[in-house]
Amino acid sequence: MKSTTPMSKIKTEFSLQNATNVGGSKIYLEYLEKIKLSQALQKLHCTKHGNSLFPVHTILLYLIVGWTLGCERLFHFRKLQHDALIRTFLGGRCPHYSLLYKELVRLGKTHPDVGWELQKLNQHLIAPLLPSEVILDLDSTVETVYGEQERAAIGTNPHKPGRKSYHPLMAFEGQSRLCLHAVLRPGNTHASTEVLPFLQQTIQLLGHRRIQFARFDKGFGGEDFYSFFENRQIGYVGKVKWTRRLQTEAERCCSWKRFVDEDWIIEGISFMYQATSWKTPRRVVVIRKAQMYEDDQSQLLLDTCWQYEAMVTNLDWEPIDIWRFYNQRCCMENAIKEAKYGFSIHRIATGHFVANEIDFLIKLLAYNLYERFKRDCCEPIHQGYTIARFRLEFFHCAARFIKHGRQVVLKLAQDFSNRHFWQRMATKVAALE
Repeated sequence: MKSTTPMSKIKTEFSLQNATNVGGSKIYLEYLEKIKLSQALQKLHCTKHGNSLFPVHTILLYLIVGWTLGCERLFHFRKLQHDALIRTFLGGRCPHYSLLYKELVRLGKTHPDVGWELQKLNQHLIAPLLPSEVILDLDSTVETVYGEQERAAIGTNPHKPGRKSYHPLMAFEGQSRLCLHAVLRPGNTHASTEVLPFLQQTIQLLGHRRIQFARFDKGFGGEDFYSFFENRQIGYVGKVKWTRRLQTEAERCCSWKRFVDEDWIIEGISFMYQATSWKTPRRVVVIRKAQMYEDDQSQLLLDTCWQYEAMVTNLDWEPIDIWRFYNQRCCMENAIKEAKYGFSIHRIATGHFVANEIDFLIKLLAYNLYERFKRDCCEPIHQGYTIARFRLEFFHCAARFIKHGRQVVLKLAQDFSNRHFWQRMATKVAALE
């Protein structure tokens, strides 16, 4: 039996210098240098006095890195302030976390247009991954606040009913899962509030790229909303509320077409329907599902056995294809979940609305940069990793800076379990132009 040393016999001293507990993040920080993120941030029109210790682009870069490495609130940045790797990346010194609050508020007051500039920068950074024809997925989410933040209001809040919140509106690209555009709104707004100006801004940001299809849930709709897509010849599929009037129209159709006849029976129909708020009839697709149970006798399907879904569309596809195409939008819920729990977009930074929107956009920019990094430098098996798992597998690794001759070496833990995958990523980062 091998002898062991009791913990009480092990001496402790705080003498390790030039150390970091996120040594594995070197490949990501090197990637940010390769895509020239710092230079892109310097082009934003939000400068400070020339004698400032930390320029605006350094503050923004620090925020992006911090949100990516797992900081959930601004005061969590204190654990990065003395990290040797982060200090080296930022030029030798990290700002105190209290300065981050002040800088966000100052930017919100003195440079209210910085949010739009961040949106344009976001488009520039994700452009290499966007297809020429875009699938636009629209959705909104709720961010609960726990204080008296500016413009926070009581609205629909399924998780914390009666508590104040924000209600951001977001647009994702359906194939790449990248965030194209987002705005922060008070919590008492409806999902479709100011959605038309939002869509016009999205088209402006996309530039020469064409929106081929759009998908949205039943929180969006109305004559002006549908006409926006129809006038631009954009195919759309959106859920509509299953009302008594719509149910009556569906019951008049007796020619249901069966598409699936296995454990689940799936049937569909389509017909022209005009809601009370529409100026013209539109095609509505209705899908109904019923589950089959194994039994000695055949089962008689009653009206109560069916589950109904209705979608409005200007596409002439088969009902089953419309339904399956819409269901692909569900991946957007995972993207929003990743932005929330991976990059903390639901954590409100300050009491000022514009400052909170800037912080919200910075977090979404960090989300997009991580998605781009995975596609550019990671193996296919790792491209599905959430940021939480990626931190655990690759970023969290003890390391120390060693100066040997004229060279600086970052020595990572020898027993780093994913060292071979890490080295492969490092090779891809080094090969980037």
